[in-house]
Amino acid sequence: MKRLRIGVIGLGRMGQHHCRIYSNQREAKFVGVYDVNPQVAKEISDKYDVPHYKLLDDLLTQVDAVSIATPTRTHFDIAMRCLDRKIHMLIEKPVTEKVEDAEQLAQIIRDNDTIVQIGHIERFNPTYVELKKVLEGLKVIAISFRRLSPYRVSNKDVDVVLDLMVHDLDLCNDLTGKEPATVNAYGLMPFSNSLDHVVAQLFYSNGPLITLTASRVTEQKIRSVDVTSEDAFIEADFMNKSISIHRGSTGEFSEKSRNGVSYRQESVIERILVPNVEPLSMEINHFLECISQKCSPRVTIFDGLKALRLAHQICMLVIEQNINHSILPEYSVQNV
Repeated sequence: MKRLRIGVIGLGRMGQHHCRIYSNQREAKFVGVYDVNPQVAKEISDKYDVPHYKLLDDLLTQVDAVSIATPTRTHFDIAMRCLDRKIHMLIEKPVTEKVEDAEQLAQIIRDNDTIVQIGHIERFNPTYVELKKVLEGLKVIAISFRRLSPYRVSNKDVDVVLDLMVHDLDLCNDLTGKEPATVNAYGLMPFSNSLDHVVAQLFYSNGPLITLTASRVTEQKIRSVDVTSEDAFIEADFMNKSISIHRGSTGEFSEKSRNGVSYRQESVIERILVPNVEPLSMEINHFLECISQKCSPRVTIFDGLKALRLAHQICMLVIEQNINHSILPEYSVQNV
């Protein structure tokens, strides 16, 4: 059976990880790379012993599928060029910068045989996969997502909602399977001319209440979710691949402490075994399987569009709130 010919477009940090994984694939042949920076393209070309192309169209004549890991603002134009050639695509999140561009792509893909997967990588995080199993049958009351990073290592290509929070917005859509009835959001821009720290709340009819915090101004990298249900409290850490379930909690005050009154809490803690697998490797393997089996990917263009719409709604709410309170006098809708 003919091996799929794969290329990578965009050789930043994420694009280079795609190259690493494709270089070890048996089901596909890594055939080339493209980047606007010729020096970077040559370095990666030499590292993986594949050609680098000076023109994107030259790479597109050599491939059956590509990963698009370029800046978000370029996704739409590159995706359209790939669709013209019926090249399968794994597009890094967010799918596009503008909602209308994602809508146009979705309309074309609906009537096209091309496989298009959006790179919402947390869907393939083994911690999230196991968390979904834990939540089956539980009555969930509230969920709290935290996605925090230091500013110096953060992506400045887009604001913090499109860079970080969009991951968890996609997970909200996947977990609930419905649109939120009400959305509230507040944010600040202490380090740049776009949103750096945002807190949003999504309220769904009949629950749950979901709180999301995304920040690129913290000095600690955190990727966590806490779930409150009627019978348990669940803590999941996406980075450390851990899940703890707390049940039957009891607490009491004691006056036997040297420092006066103390409080002691006890509960039954269940720790879930999370497989130690790399999410990006799982994501790419799924992409290749979908091409070979001609099936719809786990994260479709419509999923990417749905998360993008919610992200833009949150950005607009933050802008409106902050303009009303004169917090962002120089920040306008054009920045979204």
